Amino acid sequence: MPYSVMVDAGHGGRDPGAVYNGRQEKDDTLRLALAVGEILQDNGIDVSYTRTTDVYETPFEKATKANNAGVDFFLSIHRNSFPTDNQVSGVESLVYDLSGLKYQVAQDINAQLEAVGFVNLGVKARPNLVVLRRTKMPAVLVEVGFINSDTDNMLFDNNFDAIAQAIASGFLDALNSEGVIEENYYRVQVGLFRNWNYAERLRNELLEQDYPAFIDDSGPYLSVQVGGYDNLSDAVEMERRLKMDGYQTLIIS
Repeated sequence: MPYSVMVDAGHGGRDPGAVYNGRQEKDDTLRLALAVGEILQDNGIDVSYTRTTDVYETPFEKATKANNAGVDFFLSIHRNSFPTDNQVSGVESLVYDLSGLKYQVAQDINAQLEAVGFVNLGVKARPNLVVLRRTKMPAVLVEVGFINSDTDNMLFDNNFDAIAQAIASGFLDALNSEGVIEENYYRVQVGLFRNWNYAERLRNELLEQDYPAFIDDSGPYLSVQVGGYDNLSDAVEMERRLKMDGYQTLIIS
């Protein structure tokens, strides 16, 4: 089976994202997402997209689309912004936490973009971002320069093909180095239900406590799960937290 990734072009439709001198983030992200996806496809990756045109979907809808598609990875492309124009420049990548495959992918993408000419602002944990918290698979959100930085915009426009290649290469390098196609992906199961309302009630209860919970409806029962994690130790730590809060748990992969 080929490795699969869903590429997300940030924002879209009525949501332009960040705007600077008439330039809209949603346009830059769509153009770049399609270019990155094409390179990944040429390298044997099964690629799908949250959008290929100028349409709006909520972050939750995008995460749900990836979950329903059952892809192995979620890659979201954005442009950054700062309150003061031309004060900050550079690339950064965001992940749910600083561990596992997603962290390696983020680091490799940043390194490749730094080689193109961007300042590398590092990888940061953003567990409250919906597309990182609600996706079942490893996910990375890449902020490809600041849209209100003339320096970054010049880099973006003059080196567009190299930037698309850098993001794709960073992703592929991480896959090759980690052997991720055979890699287990661990989640903590908290409940099994036949009734959707009961499963949804438990999921919402967990989300209110900032657990990254979701419902897996791929089997004969509705499985309420938390995670997932690229290594077992992270899953064990999450299971410990859940048990301390009184939940019955089971680590699955």
